[in-house]
Amino acid sequence: MIEWEWASFGQLDTHKLYRILQLRSEVFVVEQNCVYQDIDGLDPGSFHLLGWQHGQPGQGQHGQDRQLVAYLRCLPKGLKFAEASLGRVITCGTVRGSGAGRALLAEALARMESEWGGQVIRIAAQLYLQKFYEAFGFVACSAPFDEDGIPHIDMLRQPSLLQP
Repeated sequence: MIEWEWASFGQLDTHKLYRILQLRSEVFVVEQNCVYQDIDGLDPGSFHLLGWQHGQPGQGQHGQDRQLVAYLRCLPKGLKFAEASLGRVITCGTVRGSGAGRALLAEALARMESEWGGQVIRIAAQLYLQKFYEAFGFVACSAPFDEDGIPHIDMLRQPSLLQP
């Protein structure tokens, strides 16, 4: 079971921020072999959704009894795009295929609706995940494009599509 935590940047302590940056680097830089500037100045204005999984004491990284297994950041409208957006959507390898990604996105959409009300949400999705996002009501609104050597596509979700 995943325990969700929603936090502004100021609510993240150094341990949580370290775990976020570690997971993002592990997947986006190392696994995907993509050298890019992850720390882009948008984290301080964003809200962060962290998915923790509890294990046996001492089994987590560095002696912790829980592991960060899912994460994304939610950006209010005007921070990156005219619309609200989400990005840095990630699950660690140990939970892929378990439905954790679907749970992460569903939780994020519910939190955004609760915090900011119904609004259009924009994402720049990795192209291979287009069908995944379509299942949540996102619709392609651009031709595929290259971002940091990885094919992407812009997608929008209208506020009337509240549940997948």
